[in-house]
Amino acid sequence: MDGRFGLIVLLCLMGLTCANPVKFVDCGSTSGKVVMVDINPCATQPCQLQRGKSYSVNVTFASGVESKTSTAVVHGIIAGVHVPFPIPNGDGCKSGIECPIQKQQTYHYQTALPVKSEYPAIKLVVQWELRDDNKQDLFCIRFPVQIV
Repeated sequence: MDGRFGLIVLLCLMGLTCANPVKFVDCGSTSGKVVMVDINPCATQPCQLQRGKSYSVNVTFASGVESKTSTAVVHGIIAGVHVPFPIPNGDGCKSGIECPIQKQQTYHYQTALPVKSEYPAIKLVVQWELRDDNKQDLFCIRFPVQIV
């Protein structure tokens, strides 16, 4: 009995630490297909991003092409205007993806999303693209956030 109880407690604790999948819209993934998106920590949707903190963005996708490189491009969409959103590392090959990318393989892109303290408190949509060698989107996703 003690072994089963310990396993149940362990599974419950694991469930508390895992991020919930984020609702997203595909905005033109031409070279791949998104399987799942999660942001950690993100307890509610839209995600409440606190200024001065950093968040983990994880995108699981299946590649439809081969590519030697991958480059992330991130924008905030505010009132229909695309505003570049700098991230610490735009190289997807240094963000959890082993390059070269192979066709029909699943990858887990992982990177940090720092929210600077000087950002205004605002609701916006984040557009996150990961581009292949030909500047086609391995994935393009949009998800709402609120900076608080």
